[in-house]
Parts: sequence; C-alpha cells; structure tokens
Amino acid sequence: MKKSRHPLQTPCPCGSGQTYAVCCGPWHAGLATGVHAPTPEALMRSRYSAYVLGLVDYLLATWHSSTAPAELALSPVKWLGLEVRRAQAAGDAGVVEFVARCREGGRAQRLHETSRFVQQGGRWYYVDGEMTVS
Repeated sequence: MKKSRHPLQTPCPCGSGQTYAVCCGPWHAGLATGVHAPTPEALMRSRYSAYVLGLVDYLLATWHSSTAPAELALSPVKWLGLEVRRAQAAGDAGVVEFVARCREGGRAQRLHETSRFVQQGGRWYYVDGEMTVS
C-alpha cells in the first residue's frame, strides 16, 4: 500500500482545520492495523484526502465490496478544497453531502455529491453517491 508522504504537522487536505497528524493521517496509517474512521464524515474526509494524496489502496479498501471497482486509476486532477454540507448517521447507515472543488485540464470544477455509507463489523464503508448538478 502506498504510504502518504504528506507532512504530519501541516493542515489536513480535507480542510478540517486540523493537522494531517490528528485528522486523516491516523485513518490512512491505521488501515493495516485496524484503526478506522469512526464516522461517515471522518471516512468521507479521509477519502477526499486520499484522492488528494493519490492513496488508491486506501480508497479501494474503504469502498463497500458491493459497489467497489476492481481497480481504480486516478485522473490528473488538482484538488482545491472540500466543504462538508451535511453529515448524519443512524444505526449502520450514514449520509454525507459535500462539495469538492478541483481543477482539471486548467478548468475549475465542482463535484457536489450526497454519498451513502454503511457500517459493517464496526467499520464504515463508502457505498455510492448521487451527484447534484449545480
């Protein structure tokens, strides 16, 4: 698995305002040792950071097996920021609505999605998302 080379004491790519060391870093590093994001929002943020950092193995490992692709190739996108608009969990189901900004081919874009998460065996997984055209 590719390890993150993001400096631990710099701001986390997910925009939480915390350092990477206390925000998404533990979830990325803990995947192999059974330390997982405790909420759908934490998982969503860590997945966004994984996209920023190119951590394909983390993305695949946190994707629910019923919807996960067999492999994942990341396009050359420059991620610019994340705004979590809504996050909730009830029992073993969770929803996170977010807007991610990026630049692809010199063109600014916004990805507005409402993502679904499920908890199995005490661990949250990304299931799928519905895009909102804005």
